[in-house]
Amino acid sequence: MNILYDDVANAVKWISSFGGLEQGGTTRLLYTEQWLTAQNAIKEKLSQIGMNTYFDDIGNLYGRFEGSKYKEQVIMSGSHVDTVVNGGKLDGQLGIIAAMLAMKYLKENYGQPLRTLELISMAEEEGSRFPYVFWGSKNVFAIANNDDVADIEDNNGIKFVDAMKNCGFKFNTQKARTDIKAFLELHIEQGGVLEREEKSIGIVTSIVGQRRYNIRLIGEANHAGTTPMSYRKDAIYAFSRICNESINKAIKVGDPLVLTFGHVEPKPNVVNVVPGEVMFTIDCRHTNQEELKSFTEEIEADMIRIAKELGLEIEINRWMDEAPIPMDDKLIKMLENICNQEKLSYRVMHSGAGHDSQIFAPRVPTAMLFVPSIKGISHNPAEDTKTEDLVEGIKALTYALYQLAYQE
Repeated sequence: MNILYDDVANAVKWISSFGGLEQGGTTRLLYTEQWLTAQNAIKEKLSQIGMNTYFDDIGNLYGRFEGSKYKEQVIMSGSHVDTVVNGGKLDGQLGIIAAMLAMKYLKENYGQPLRTLELISMAEEEGSRFPYVFWGSKNVFAIANNDDVADIEDNNGIKFVDAMKNCGFKFNTQKARTDIKAFLELHIEQGGVLEREEKSIGIVTSIVGQRRYNIRLIGEANHAGTTPMSYRKDAIYAFSRICNESINKAIKVGDPLVLTFGHVEPKPNVVNVVPGEVMFTIDCRHTNQEELKSFTEEIEADMIRIAKELGLEIEINRWMDEAPIPMDDKLIKMLENICNQEKLSYRVMHSGAGHDSQIFAPRVPTAMLFVPSIKGISHNPAEDTKTEDLVEGIKALTYALYQLAYQE
């Protein structure tokens, strides 16, 4: 299969120019000028290779090669076009250019597909401008709740609705898609497993479930010099015990469980006052829902016990509870067979990060492919993947799209 190294490298450079920063990195936030310019440029590029292109109501972009025999059976591939602030050159947009190069290759070499090939450049996934995620993929299936975004604003006070309208889009009035027969997403791993194991491709079996918390410990602020240790209600000490016990338990459980205390905010946060309050966050992930539930319920009970022992109040707000999402077994097996037949270096693995595929997978047969991230870096201007690995990933995607769209 002749997927050219230079074509891939040039496509990455091209798409990264939209929202590219002088100091490196890319910022392309939902419904900004940079975002709209990128979507229109992709639309033009897709038209140039012969695709029929259109936007849906909210700004998801589509390009189609119509099927000759099963026109209403759509084989879809793509990802999200938005980035994080000062992000890299691959996250999200790799899936778009990979689908474009793969579908272009197939059309040029095999002609019109039996089933419709459709590329999607989704409006948003990251939640980097507004406090809402998966706006693009949720609208594909008409499951986004407009009330959730009706009054939200970005950091500059610009309302979501105003930004959307200024780009020429509106709330979705279209029905949920029911014609998608398979969805494939190529993405960087955003971790270091594939690089360490010297594999070019990861075949994803599932996307982890996540539970996230905001926790508040309420003790008593007091003078650091005149308050004896035995009289203190030290919120930082309680936090340190919770953190230590929880992480030790997570280490004993082992992979694929991960636990992170990502943000800690003590009050009053000065050198000479015993901290009277601490707000902190917890992020816990696992591929098995029962294991995730059991572990987090155990550490919730531990936190309540520790707070009681030390005479503190505790408030536990579990604000995210997402179940693990399995990928389609038949598609996983197909991808394994392709990699074995074509001698592509791969491993089977789970995804520790969330992706648009988790919105697709409960509704249509879905599969994900990973390519390595150098040093595991992502959401960072240093985010990169060897072009040789990008080529291998696009090859695997192309073989898969061929089987799905061109074979009976």
